[in-house]
Amino acid sequence: MKTFRIGGVHPAENKLSAGKAIETLALPKQAVFPLSQHIGAPATPIVKKGDVVKVGTKIAEAGGFVSAAIFSSVSGKVNKVDSVIDASGYRKPAIFIDVDGDEWEESIDRSADLVKECTLTPEEIVAKVKNAGVVGMGGACFPTHVKLMPPPGCKAECVIINAVECEPYLTADHRLMLEKPDQILVGVSLLMKAAKVTKGYIGIENNKPDAIRLMTEKAAAYAGIEVVPLQVKYPQGGEKQLIDAVIGRQVPAPPAIPINVGAVVQNVGTAYAVYEAVMKNKPLFERVVTVTGKSLKNPSNFLTRMGTPMSQLIDAAGGLPEDTGKVIGGGPMMGKALVNTEVPICKGSSGVLIMNDKEAKRAEPQPCIRCAKCVSACPMGLEPYLLATCSSLQDWERVEKEMIMSCIECGSCQFTCPSHRPMLDYIRMGKGKVGGIIRARNAKK
Repeated sequence: MKTFRIGGVHPAENKLSAGKAIETLALPKQAVFPLSQHIGAPATPIVKKGDVVKVGTKIAEAGGFVSAAIFSSVSGKVNKVDSVIDASGYRKPAIFIDVDGDEWEESIDRSADLVKECTLTPEEIVAKVKNAGVVGMGGACFPTHVKLMPPPGCKAECVIINAVECEPYLTADHRLMLEKPDQILVGVSLLMKAAKVTKGYIGIENNKPDAIRLMTEKAAAYAGIEVVPLQVKYPQGGEKQLIDAVIGRQVPAPPAIPINVGAVVQNVGTAYAVYEAVMKNKPLFERVVTVTGKSLKNPSNFLTRMGTPMSQLIDAAGGLPEDTGKVIGGGPMMGKALVNTEVPICKGSSGVLIMNDKEAKRAEPQPCIRCAKCVSACPMGLEPYLLATCSSLQDWERVEKEMIMSCIECGSCQFTCPSHRPMLDYIRMGKGKVGGIIRARNAKK
């Protein structure tokens, strides 16, 4: 069975909510919309205090080419344009809306009817995706329309759908495939048309046999789409790892990107959002979020409006357990501990993980024993021990030379380290510093 060739680890899957159907979460009393819900320039607010909005009203427009519009997920009145602490732990500009009812924009098709026929041109599809504020739903939040507009000299050969969901605990993508397979497949067809390709692949790890069976059965009715079962290995959801696993091509070191080997990679949730944007005129303002944890009373998958506080999801799943040690935004490998549970759900919020005291406690770091397990585990072929050590010594020139910006922050190095060294923490610090140096250098050119 296919998988990627370099590195990888096998953390416990802990898919506690895999059997739980998607539930629609109640509306919040107030919705908060950070303006940085995507990679690139923050969105620019186009509403002010006192403005009345509906569900689907645009409240912030893209702040540049690599940016995305933001739409209200609720109806009500704008309370203020202020700032809020988001999942990163930093205070960011945000729009606060007091909820009053649930009135939708009339242009949105709210029927459950499946719409399959699309007469739009590739360019018109890209425009609708852009206008709906669709971004990568796997967590990276790269604006989808940008991926569908390859740079000069590059041509797509296939679309690869990331339905791997290799992060432990998370099950939102799994449930979406089981409950909305046709909508996803129409979305894949739209992405293929927009990218001007005739071949699409959907990569699914074989710990989801029900999803593989259903999507394979349904895909038979859609031209050019193939479901590819994959061996379970983390971090197979990384786009470079997925490309290697599905079509056997390895993306060269930066500045090379997937399109350089002919691939456009999109998350399965993104494919569904594209279907809704193009066929239902529905902007991206809600998503499926997994709320889970070993001590949680009722691990669940919720269809959640953007701007809803994470505390509301936790309450709906049975409340915060007494032995809570940490609340993680995302999964245990790539997620980040939250400073509080009032952090709002954003476009990239795939899950909320409640870790108990025992799980959350970090072991005391010990000296490196030069075992090189981190090197073997790194899916990017880097030397994590070296990147972490040089970052701790603030040797920024060395870490840039050692390709620190190629790190995908998957945490495989730290997971496999027998000395419990906080390598990912240091590497993230180093990436942030080197990234700033590179941006300053480019600005001077």
